[in-house]
Order: sequence, then structure tokens, then C-alpha cells
Amino acid sequence: MARERERDRDPLVVGRVIGDVLDNFPRTISLRVTFGNKEINNGCELKPSQVINQPRVEIGGEDLRTFYTLVMVDPDAPSPSDPNLKEYLHWLVTDIPATTGANFGHEVVCYENPRPTVGIHRFVFVLFQQLGRQTVYAPGWRQNFNTREFAELYNLGSPVAAVYFNCQRETRSGGRIIRSSTSSH
Repeated sequence: MARERERDRDPLVVGRVIGDVLDNFPRTISLRVTFGNKEINNGCELKPSQVINQPRVEIGGEDLRTFYTLVMVDPDAPSPSDPNLKEYLHWLVTDIPATTGANFGHEVVCYENPRPTVGIHRFVFVLFQQLGRQTVYAPGWRQNFNTREFAELYNLGSPVAAVYFNCQRETRSGGRIIRSSTSSH
């Protein structure tokens, strides 16, 4: 009963990341994702202007001979009400040594910054432990990526960590209409 209540409060369950993208899994490695000075916490809100540049990703672990794969997907592409491109692959980094970060790995699909046009999109970072180095390869396309099938194809097993943020289109003028001083009233 207590475990059930705990699971119901799990932000990955509440945000439907568990279910839509992943099956339930035990978190065994720390995963820290930072855009500029903003650290990602599950369900936090970021604007597209805050995620233009690829994030800094730090991972835990103990054994430097262990390597990880990082996947970043949008399960709500092109819109949450009709996610027919889901999952859209925004970033894929392999061969990340334990206790380092994504910049020490091999970027096999370059970072594409989130640019949602309709609705609130979830952007999910998933970390998998690899069986060995150079055992994971890039898919042929970004749209209709499937994290579960990808993990199965490369024998990655269950994720070891995941975190997500929400992002939606930002209004260009902050919601106010800006008139130039030369316009007639």
C-alpha cells in the first residue's frame, strides 16, 4: 500500500512519462540536467528561449569502465492532442563514461532545441547503461522514435535514470501589443 502511494506521487508517473515513454524502473544512477543555470526537476516549466543551447548533463555511477546512453525525446510531437510523430528524437549521446557528462560521450544525433508550436510538450531525458562501448548506433530518422524499442534493439534493459521538463511556445511580446511611436493612434 505504501509503495503504491509512493508510486502515485512519482513525478514520472504523474507526468505520464511512465506509461507513454517508459515502463516503471528503479532509479540507480544520478542524472543532472542543466540549461544555463537552471537545473531540470521533473515537471518544471522552461521556455524555448531557455533551451536553445544543448544542456549540461552530469551522470553518476562508480565504475569508469561503465558506459551510458542518453536519449532526449518529445512524446508530444507535433501536438499533445495529436502526437503522431511521437516520440521525436531531440538528442542521442552514447559511450558516456560513468561519473562524467554527456560532453565526454559520442554525440550520434546532434542536439535539436525544442520548438513546440501547439500545447505543452514534455521533453524527456532517459539514461541507459550500455553493455559495452560502441554498441549503440543512431537511428535513421528523428520522428516516430520509440525509446522502448530502441532499448530492446541495443539490449540496454531498463533505464537507470530519467528526468523531464515541460515546454510550450512563448508569446513573442510577452502578451502585450507593442506599438511603435511612429504609428498613428
